[in-house]
Amino acid sequence: MTSLAATPTLPADWRDFVALTKPRVMTLVVFTALCGMLAAPVPIHPVLGFTAILCTTLGAGAAGALNQWYEADLDAKMKRTQRRPLPAGRMDRQSALHFGVGLAGFSLGLMYFAINLAATLILAASILFYVFVYTVWLKRRTPQNIVIGGAAGAFPPMIGWAAATGDLSTLPVLLFLLIFLWTPPHFWALALFVKTDYANAGVPMLPVVAGERVTRHQIGLYTIPMAAAAIAPWPLGLTGPIYGLSAIVLNAFFVLLAAKVAFRRSVEGDRMTPEKQLFKYSIFYLFLIFGALVADRWFA
Repeated sequence: MTSLAATPTLPADWRDFVALTKPRVMTLVVFTALCGMLAAPVPIHPVLGFTAILCTTLGAGAAGALNQWYEADLDAKMKRTQRRPLPAGRMDRQSALHFGVGLAGFSLGLMYFAINLAATLILAASILFYVFVYTVWLKRRTPQNIVIGGAAGAFPPMIGWAAATGDLSTLPVLLFLLIFLWTPPHFWALALFVKTDYANAGVPMLPVVAGERVTRHQIGLYTIPMAAAAIAPWPLGLTGPIYGLSAIVLNAFFVLLAAKVAFRRSVEGDRMTPEKQLFKYSIFYLFLIFGALVADRWFA
């Protein structure tokens, strides 16, 4: 295997800088932030709304770039990340660092001057949490990295809500809690079928450290409060029946898939289909439940 240090650095182009921002991950971040904004009780001017989402996008991209800058050595050891710009040798680490820091500074400055202080502080917390708490402190040290670090990805709906209203209330906090509790089942389902990658890189993901059985049980356990947090806005009177009924149906499927994973015994050489099903559905689930939130706000 070619090491990161031995790989010649080739000239980076714009596609490499885009890849640094983790566009696939960013899609969910931007979507949940937009839904948080559209679900807010106070309308926001379209130009300001676009600006707030742009700042959120750039901030998420900055966090992704800084994550790849710091984890270049890990990415070089894992098959699914070896083609990223840094381990593939298409970019030097200093360029990635400068790009990430510059993007973060620009996104925060624009959010502060164009939108409001509340949205800026939450965006800053999201970037700092992902880079310093999850990437630098937790990921290489504890199997609870995803549990605690999941907070970084839970901030976007709060950012969108704060951009529109200038403050927070119970609903965006529940949306934060939903994503926070969704993150462990989502990532542990992925970790179950790529655990060899994490083991080779020395990342203490739960399946590597505690084994498959414990990981499966934890997926089942986290799914229960996640479903409760997802459904809670309806009985609390914060949403209407469009969201409430959608949440019940979507969470019923999530619980069913999580139960299949939780009570399944791994077979050597098996494709681990239930884990892949849960991982793929978890992404679909988040898009749908936040879409239902917006539909409830605008059409109920």
